[in-house]
Amino acid sequence: METHGIVSYETVTDEGIAIVNEPKRILVFQTAFLGDVILTLPMIQMLHGRFPNAAIDVVTTPKASEFLSNHPAIRTIIQYDKRKSQKGLTGIFALAIVLSKKKYDLAVVPHRSFRTSLIIALSGIHERIGFSTAAAKFVYHHAVKYEKLKHEIERNIDLLSPLGITPGHRELPSLYPSQADIHHVNTFLFEREILDQERMIAVAPGSVWNTKRWHAERFAELSLMMAKDGYEVLIVGGKEDAELGRAIVESAQNKKIHDATGKLSLLQSAELIGRCNVLITNDSAPLHIGVAMRTPVAAVFGATVPEFGFAPYGENDIVVEIKGLECRPCAIHGGNKCPIGTFVCMNNIEAKMVYDKVIHLLERTA
Repeated sequence: METHGIVSYETVTDEGIAIVNEPKRILVFQTAFLGDVILTLPMIQMLHGRFPNAAIDVVTTPKASEFLSNHPAIRTIIQYDKRKSQKGLTGIFALAIVLSKKKYDLAVVPHRSFRTSLIIALSGIHERIGFSTAAAKFVYHHAVKYEKLKHEIERNIDLLSPLGITPGHRELPSLYPSQADIHHVNTFLFEREILDQERMIAVAPGSVWNTKRWHAERFAELSLMMAKDGYEVLIVGGKEDAELGRAIVESAQNKKIHDATGKLSLLQSAELIGRCNVLITNDSAPLHIGVAMRTPVAAVFGATVPEFGFAPYGENDIVVEIKGLECRPCAIHGGNKCPIGTFVCMNNIEAKMVYDKVIHLLERTA
């Protein structure tokens, strides 16, 4: 770990440890993918636990900001629309001015882009902690080593080490759907006459990257297997997954399989997933929603591998993958098409293989 100076918030007295000069205003900056924002929450929760009187603000994207709503560890969510209304240098300087006026004592920055480093530098925050792999890492007073072999949650928590904060237990992210979200999900289930809510399965077939997406027809086959076992199957996802959701429901042709894609907000989807016995998903954001809602996760991995640090983090979660392929992994985020044209990493995962593992998971967590 590279440091310039030492962050110290405690001193030892005859009576024990007394806290001095606690940060009053803390900024966390994370504008990556939706899943990355969820994986930042354990770090934020630990920050709040260590400095309960500090105001913790978070800069994130407009879409991801919904995930942070109602979270008791967060005071203010600052939206940064870096792709549209606030893109370019104008947006960078405008945000930096906003942040500088808030006079933060401490910034903890898991995001590693040059744009982020520039904003943090221009904001004039007194103490700045980032990763050693961040672009323009010299702007950080403390550059913490990015451990490639750790889970992303643990890597983010490492950023707290200059503050003397170390995990004493496995810290999971938590999401907080509102009462309105809960009511909306109740209405959604009632309108679809889903009466046996003790036996619900969530299926998330979408992904930004094609090579991280298991075949739609196999999701349909698996959903039909689960429906025939008496489970109500909820196909979940955003508006971008609506066509995929319709295709799965139409292919399966079973009244116990319901399409929820594009019909719920992010926190409403989280509430629905939280009520399910298991979530079956690709290596995508819903995976981390399942963990945050304490729903057992069965994650199908193709082009990517759990060793990248983005596997489901819950105690009972499982990964379904084809091990031993020389071509795998082909990229850290996957890609739009298989680089060797075989797509063997997903083609070799049959519906029955996933079904068997899910049934075992359900039996183990019943």
